[in-house]
Amino acid sequence: MAIRFEDLPPQVQNQLKQLQQFQQQLELIVQQRLQVDIKLRETGNALEELNKVDDATPIYRTVGNLIIKAGKDDVIKSLQEEKESLEVRKKSLENQENRLKEKIDDLQKKVQESLKQ
Repeated sequence: MAIRFEDLPPQVQNQLKQLQQFQQQLELIVQQRLQVDIKLRETGNALEELNKVDDATPIYRTVGNLIIKAGKDDVIKSLQEEKESLEVRKKSLENQENRLKEKIDDLQKKVQESLKQ
């Protein structure tokens, strides 16, 4: 027997709406974390390749719509800083993700308890 949303008590309706909002937030955070993961891999790969390149080899990097010649050490330093920044961002997103998962679990339990009554 299906229960219609309109037949639920207002408190349960509010909890379900809040649960849906938390789930949407979680989806966005997971997407952001996945994007950061991709950028981290790309940055790591670029650093690996740069370390294989001879110091005399010309290095180019993109700046907006331009491609400019850059020093190997400058590019490596820039990529390492970017990698550190991405790692901090990833950690922050993982913490947000974990907090939201806990909130969702708690709220799901409350909704289930309310529906049992």
